[in-house]
Amino acid sequence: METDILALLKTYHLPASIERIAYKVIAGERLTPQEGITLFEQGKISWLGALANYVRERMHGNDTFFNRNVHIEPTNVCVYSCKFCSYSRLYKHREEGWELSLDEMMDIVKRYDGQPITEVHIVGGVHPKLDFYFFRELLQRIKAHRPEIHIKAFTAVELYYMFKKARLSIEEGLSQLKEAGLNSLPGGGAEIFAPEIRNQICADKVDAENWLKIHETAHRLGIPSNATMLYGHIESYAHRIDHMERLRQLQDQTGGFNCFIPLKFRNQNNDMSHVPECSVVEDVKMYAVARLYLDNFPHLKAYWPMLGRDMAQMMLSFGVDDLDGTIDDSTRIYSMAGAEEQHPAMTTEEITSLIRKAHRIPVERNSLYEVISRFDEPVETS
Repeated sequence: METDILALLKTYHLPASIERIAYKVIAGERLTPQEGITLFEQGKISWLGALANYVRERMHGNDTFFNRNVHIEPTNVCVYSCKFCSYSRLYKHREEGWELSLDEMMDIVKRYDGQPITEVHIVGGVHPKLDFYFFRELLQRIKAHRPEIHIKAFTAVELYYMFKKARLSIEEGLSQLKEAGLNSLPGGGAEIFAPEIRNQICADKVDAENWLKIHETAHRLGIPSNATMLYGHIESYAHRIDHMERLRQLQDQTGGFNCFIPLKFRNQNNDMSHVPECSVVEDVKMYAVARLYLDNFPHLKAYWPMLGRDMAQMMLSFGVDDLDGTIDDSTRIYSMAGAEEQHPAMTTEEITSLIRKAHRIPVERNSLYEVISRFDEPVETS
């Protein structure tokens, strides 16, 4: 495998500076922040893809992971006014949004009784009346009804607000939620860590330091998490690398991140509609560089409801090894911002076919990437 990638790279006639970076990747050596920026600035998607795919196959072969999950979005009413958000409605305009009761959310869970979903994913707006104790009871009720299901819930933005309002420390709040049934954290709310960008696009919500502190504390308490980055708006390549560097450093300390999920900025129905969306070439660069730079992250996910099925499938050749889950049309966060998937839902047959057509092997996983079943049928051809 190493011989093949070395031979392939020679056909690209890379500049000396890029060639040195490529050989570091092949040798399994860590890239510096400046080398990461260089990959963004000078990277051609052909050889970036070859390198990212080499790393992906070194880690996972052709295995491509998915799970059977359902999303619950308790509310889109929010105290924050992030400029990139097409989803939330301010509390003073809450009649334009939705607020689900505990019973309504339990009805969603019960809708899947007898079906082999393994994860309930819960994220939403930061509603001032839906507090820590409300959500703690939700976790308890879900676990009482279906004890085996994995609950991935609450971004650091939601947690920071609810802990502060309940006058709980991060450790106290997370400990109580874990006892109530919380199994892991999603990665949302990270956006871009650099304060000069964060202050322009989401100035009033949790800052980078507290986002990282919440995830660090969760890892220390045995609660794994994911990490995200919102890219393709007003940030620079240096801002992207700074963001990934902070994540990489925390992962060195805790090992608690399961995967990294780049999230593409979408410009419909928000206060940043004047900012054009980035190109497919930039999407490819983002995923490939993420796979090369985040050497201690075991998984790289393409969230298909945001990218669209075809783009997510293509990213399986640019470092991605995970496509998230079946979703079952249970999220509106990206469809409201103009994502390709307006009604995101795939059956197990559809998602395994999508993976096989990319000449990969579908592997159903649980939320901690433990294998549930492998779909080893021959790959499909288009």
